[in-house]
Amino acid sequence: MQSRAKKLAVLHQVSQEAEPISLQELLAKLGGNYPERSVRRWLSEMVKEGLVEKLGKKRATRYKVIQRASRHTGTVSSCFGLESEKTLEKVRLPLYQRAPVTYKDDWVNSYEPNSTFYIPLELRHQLHKAGKRSKLEDPAGTYAHQIFNRLLIDLSYNSSRLEGNTYSLLDTQKLLLEGSSAEGKLDEERTMILNHKEAIRYLVDNAPRLGMNHQTIFTLHYLLSDGLLEFRYAGKIRDYGVRIGGSTYIPFENPNQLQTCLDTIIHKASLIEDPYEQSLFLLVHITYLQAFLDVNKRTARLCANISLIKNNLVPLSFNDVEREDYISAVLAIYELQDIHPLLDLYVFSYMRTCAQYDSTVKSIGFDEIRVRYRQQRRAIIRDIILNELVGKVLEEYISSKTVQLVEKEDQDAFIEDIREDLTGIDLIRIAGLGVTPDQLKNWIDAQERE
Repeated sequence: MQSRAKKLAVLHQVSQEAEPISLQELLAKLGGNYPERSVRRWLSEMVKEGLVEKLGKKRATRYKVIQRASRHTGTVSSCFGLESEKTLEKVRLPLYQRAPVTYKDDWVNSYEPNSTFYIPLELRHQLHKAGKRSKLEDPAGTYAHQIFNRLLIDLSYNSSRLEGNTYSLLDTQKLLLEGSSAEGKLDEERTMILNHKEAIRYLVDNAPRLGMNHQTIFTLHYLLSDGLLEFRYAGKIRDYGVRIGGSTYIPFENPNQLQTCLDTIIHKASLIEDPYEQSLFLLVHITYLQAFLDVNKRTARLCANISLIKNNLVPLSFNDVEREDYISAVLAIYELQDIHPLLDLYVFSYMRTCAQYDSTVKSIGFDEIRVRYRQQRRAIIRDIILNELVGKVLEEYISSKTVQLVEKEDQDAFIEDIREDLTGIDLIRIAGLGVTPDQLKNWIDAQERE
């Protein structure tokens, strides 16, 4: 298993390179735990398996991932290893050749947190190396705030796309940032994307307080399903059976069984120490259980981001994932309880996302003080508006609260951010402050009277 994990890590490292990479460059990026002889052997095997192309000879040799044909959308980079492809052959057979299967609760019951691992050690090291972005002392959610708009667009677009939503990336951006709906699209598609916006904002804004508990899971499902399901099923366990289109899998029907299994999943997830292992565990088991009437996979994809956002790691946006590949990987969970295709897809997408998000941060710049003291800044602004503080009283209040809440070396920049926000405050920017439009108007009127 360890050898396979290292080989897969090599494949994923090659897959995220924009240009063909030499052996020495690859070894430098992989680190000292990858012997040159083994990496040479794995590359040769991948060349024979049709996963990697070898270019040039001797010192000029370079490697790149082979583009493979997709049945629906042209060509994409290979994300599945040979073992996963063998698994997927089984779930791509016609339905009549696949045996009906029911939910196997012994699968999750046999999982022992911090002893059982879906992600091998070497791959976990690789993910941590690629995904770490902030200092240990930074508040939970710092990095997600830093790249919030990019995360909001990517995750909303990709998670909706995997459900068959036809909004383009540009249409999604316009809807989320400008409120502009695309012509000729269904209201359900628009609602699906806007629901993602609310759920992602909930994750990021509440990162320091989020627990791995029922409230978090049910809230995410409620936000994602609001307006798409009957109100009584939004954020609630279903009370009758469902069937999975295109699969022979038959989930549990009894709500008591569903509740018991979900209790087990949440409890075991709460004990998992590694954020990536917890992420994949939730992605797998919330998808598999199908505890809700609908919107299960969307809920699982956002649950997979809880530990990543809390630990200031690059979030999982499901970038560059082909819908047919995702569906096949999920079918392997449903019908075979085989996590390898979904693991391959997870790592493939995550490594590419890490590289893409680095360029985002460099291009937008980052006000660390704004992010580090976001909650304090918003609380002060809220109090100023609600109490209609203006003039000298306002300045004294800002100064006294800043001394109480902010490190000395950060105070000048913090006060500058407060003043900038107060100058530009409007109906859009009071979102999440707990301030009504009338209260904002009263404060603005008080300023004008000063």
